Amino acid sequence: MVPDAFWWASAPALCVGLAVSLLMELLLVPAPNPVWQRPAGTWAVHAGLWGLLYSLMLLIVVWRPWLAAVLSLTVVMAVVVVNNAKFSSLREPFIVHDFEYFTDAIRYPRLYLPFLRVNATVIAVSVAVISALVGAVWWEPTLVSRFSLTPSVKGLLGIAMGSGGLLALGNAARLPVSYTPTVDLRHLGLLTSLWRYAVEARRPVRLVSPFSNLPLTHRTGAERPHIVVVQSESFFDPRALWPEIHADTLATFDATCAESLAHGPLRVPAWGANTVRTEFSFLSGLSAAAQGVHQFQPYHRLARLGLPQLVSTLREAGYRTICIHPYLASFYGRDRIFADFGFETFIDVRAFSRADYAGPYVGDLAVADKIQKMLQDDDQRPVFVFAITMENHGPLHLEQGLPTEMTTCYQTPPPAGCTDLTIYLRHLRNADRMLKALRTHLDDSARPGCLCWYGDHVPIMPQVYAALGAPDGRTHYCLWRSDQRRRDADAAEIGVEDLALQLCVVAGLLPG
Repeated sequence: MVPDAFWWASAPALCVGLAVSLLMELLLVPAPNPVWQRPAGTWAVHAGLWGLLYSLMLLIVVWRPWLAAVLSLTVVMAVVVVNNAKFSSLREPFIVHDFEYFTDAIRYPRLYLPFLRVNATVIAVSVAVISALVGAVWWEPTLVSRFSLTPSVKGLLGIAMGSGGLLALGNAARLPVSYTPTVDLRHLGLLTSLWRYAVEARRPVRLVSPFSNLPLTHRTGAERPHIVVVQSESFFDPRALWPEIHADTLATFDATCAESLAHGPLRVPAWGANTVRTEFSFLSGLSAAAQGVHQFQPYHRLARLGLPQLVSTLREAGYRTICIHPYLASFYGRDRIFADFGFETFIDVRAFSRADYAGPYVGDLAVADKIQKMLQDDDQRPVFVFAITMENHGPLHLEQGLPTEMTTCYQTPPPAGCTDLTIYLRHLRNADRMLKALRTHLDDSARPGCLCWYGDHVPIMPQVYAALGAPDGRTHYCLWRSDQRRRDADAAEIGVEDLALQLCVVAGLLPG
């Protein structure tokens, strides 16, 4: 039990901090349901997590209760700020998988920090927190100085054990989650939704790969086509947003779709970012629903299960397997995970020079040139190249538009506030040129070639969407083969999890 004197000395900060942590949820976007409208188990989980966080901070700050409460609230506020920034850009609240991005923001600052929004509320709360910290450090006596070390340790253990008991009680309620983060945040609140996702992520995983025991055709390596897959960064057709965009912006993509064996809208499990969700669904053939809670970061666990997927299947079929990604191979742990998938070669940003850049990142045309070189080597095996481009990666608002682009991109310029769209179209034109270069090379190659092109997600352009309307989140794909043209095939919408198997059919590796 908590010693009475220790309890009365620490309880005010503990209880006031708990109340303020609930009030902070009023700042969340989207806002959770009021506390009294949530299941009772959410109260126990929230109070338990708060108590454990407070206990940890109490120990760290040398037994100052109010300072511990302020620091605990600072942690909660940091999550609230990041949640709101994420929701503004990606239409998804903060989830437990996002904690790794705090360290990623330090390692890869340009990919994350520009999306944080600092407003009057954040500034006011920050000033209040700093003032409280200064006041607590200067004027608050430590509990050890009042009660000595042994009673203080017993008191701290009592608070931690009581908090752990509340957490266990709330956990026993097995609060349901939908794996739709917006819904779960509304129903459970911030801390409880984070906890429930963390618990679900630790449960045993049972999955059946659609690539298990595939009836591959028995063609020889000489009869098998090269396969080139381009996961084009933020690729989608924006002409529906603003009809005054020049129609020839995607001239090659339009022509490729007109000759493709399949094309159309593509359902992807990501909006604006989280490329690995689309990437893993494509390579594994697993839908977001099949992945459960792991859909939000499949490279943490699912990618390490050793399930058969496209890369291992093609390697077993005699393909030389190559990944080209003009960024750091260590990002998302791809260097390790892709080796386990079966990629023989991983070409990352170190293989490119400064002259290869088109803006902040390596350009798509440089990636196309690298792909062509991989297809021209002396290895007699058919080649599978999986390219993950970077040129059109945001933040777009850090780049500057050019006055001439108002005429090169549009028949009539869009409303004010659409500079990001102009920047996006600049890079989208380069993606279309990349597609043309690859088509030309595969057409001229002695070995037939299959080309799969798709977008991983729509781009982050909140101001553009506010002015012109937001897309529905679907991107676009096409499956094209150099020696099999089809005229004006009807567009067919599919999920990205079905795209790789369709590719295998187009390549003649699976019966149609």
